[in-house]
Amino acid sequence: MAEEVEITNDELSKPAIGSDSYTEDEITTLTWNEHIRRRPGMYIGKLGDGTSSDDGIYVLLKEVLDNAIDEYMMGYGKQVSIDINEQSVQVRDFGRGIPLEKVVDVASKMNTGAKYDSKAFKKSVGLNGVGIKAVNALSTEFYIESVRDGQCKQAHFSRGEIISESDIIPSDEPNGTLVRFTPDAEIFRGYKYLEEFIIPLLKNYTFLNTGLAIYLNGKRFYSRNGLMDLLKENLTAEVLYPIIHLKGDDIEVVITHTNQYGEEYYSFVNGQHTTQGGTHLMAFKEATARTIKDHFGRNFEYSDIRNGIVAAIAVKVEEPVFESQTKTRLGSRDMGPEGPTVAKFIGDFLKKELDNYLHKELDVAEIILKKIQASEKERKAMAGITKQAREKAKKVNLHNRKLLDCRVHLNDPKGDENLKNASSIFITEGDSASGSITKIRDVATQAVFSLRGKPLNTYDLTQKVVYENDEFNLLQAALNIEDGLDGLRYNKVIIATDADNDGMHIRLLMLTFFLQFFPDLIKKGHVYVLQTPLFRVRNKKTAKRVGVRKNGAGIEETYYCYTDEERIAAIEKLGANAEITRFKGLGEISPEEFRNFIGPDMRADKVTLRKEDAVDELLEFYMGKNTPLRQNFIIDNLVVEDDTELM
Repeated sequence: MAEEVEITNDELSKPAIGSDSYTEDEITTLTWNEHIRRRPGMYIGKLGDGTSSDDGIYVLLKEVLDNAIDEYMMGYGKQVSIDINEQSVQVRDFGRGIPLEKVVDVASKMNTGAKYDSKAFKKSVGLNGVGIKAVNALSTEFYIESVRDGQCKQAHFSRGEIISESDIIPSDEPNGTLVRFTPDAEIFRGYKYLEEFIIPLLKNYTFLNTGLAIYLNGKRFYSRNGLMDLLKENLTAEVLYPIIHLKGDDIEVVITHTNQYGEEYYSFVNGQHTTQGGTHLMAFKEATARTIKDHFGRNFEYSDIRNGIVAAIAVKVEEPVFESQTKTRLGSRDMGPEGPTVAKFIGDFLKKELDNYLHKELDVAEIILKKIQASEKERKAMAGITKQAREKAKKVNLHNRKLLDCRVHLNDPKGDENLKNASSIFITEGDSASGSITKIRDVATQAVFSLRGKPLNTYDLTQKVVYENDEFNLLQAALNIEDGLDGLRYNKVIIATDADNDGMHIRLLMLTFFLQFFPDLIKKGHVYVLQTPLFRVRNKKTAKRVGVRKNGAGIEETYYCYTDEERIAAIEKLGANAEITRFKGLGEISPEEFRNFIGPDMRADKVTLRKEDAVDELLEFYMGKNTPLRQNFIIDNLVVEDDTELM
């Protein structure tokens, strides 16, 4: 039994052993820009170097663009001009221009902006009084200029500190706002802007704002048909019927079906691409399935109705509430302070407009009905297999025979956003490869799934194989994607195979699996291929050292080379002391060395899927049954290193 001890007031006030002092000197008040610079993740998410679409430099660009788009949405200015090089950005809109007396304030005073007044910006996308100031604080150069009715005001900043400002001076420029900024290289280390991530962003702006012209370094982006253009841009499979396009006040939707598996959605709020969905997308998915079910008057499963669907929704909400600073998931329950709920608004719209469409377009309704019936038939045929497969996957994963899990997952509603975005799973071949990764991984955010041998070639097979094949059934369960991407547990699914022919073959088999059954996993940017070095070139005099170190002359002792060109360059640097190791498999790389390859500087190539990739034709040729054609292709394109002819 615990002994009761009386504690005096003096004893209660004694400091704990080793505790620091706590005085007024420890209380610090940060300026607005210091707070942003010390805690940038609170304002723009992750930092990055520009090699990923969600890196911070693109968030900075978006914050400036959102203000320009808001002007267009309010009916001012039909053009936005953007000039970008690898390090700097300039955005010029032709809206009303910022009130001249407030130009400095909107760029440098927190909680300052017109968007607190819902009459001026009723359905805005930009951050209330924060966005452009975050850009200012995180840039070494920030210049803002506003032109209104023949007058102009200019201001220069650096890292949020004002350098100079002009008086209000005459100008013959058209109305509007110009912002130029250079992100701080001390925060965004080694960054550069890449058009491959900027162009999709700009296209989405034009799809959501028909009639708006956006110029990127002189190249024009424009849309006449809104979300219909967006869907056509992103389709990678043939549609079963013409795209259904419905528009109303504050809502636009497009819907079609293909023969691909799964569901594919694009959702937007006030022009913001909500990549993680939210209340509007959940309402849209439920209302679409319910409306179609009610139209046919049959007790269809929602999953059968939505199988193969490709759709998009854009809504405008007053004072939207997002679940993160980067606005990727809508949390709002209502359309506005006095409006209906999001679910009711979307449900009522679809109940009327989609049902009317199906009553008028009988051919389309018939095609949808046949698609649903085909999905239902396949699901029922797999019912017993699916149940057994789920039970098996549950048992195996409980005992961690295939999966070494991490602690933080993407689908954790209360998890830290940065850690959730860092969550990843490595799909490895064999125990030796997974062993190296397992010993050195970050157990908080990096999981490992071990394949046993070569996976099955799933090309032209039905979804039945996903459940009958142990490897694919267990992988699907580990990712938690059987019912769609809403429950996806890892932000990055990284295929990690050996850098040899067998490893390449396994990589292609895994990509075929994802393309066949989970194309949306690729389209949403979750699938990556890990790049590991082919060679290690090191100074043989210090060969026992592990890692990249420098000698007294400042020359690196060890180089990890991903290409022959890098290998040759490393040999030239080390000269006669060069010792060359060819890595044939991941298992040959020691855990300590592997730390360099799956850490912050990990090289992982994102797998992309575009309409012009002609995936069906590629899969049929490379993974289909036309063995003689592939054999002839290999013979015709084989490169012989010594230039001798094939006999």
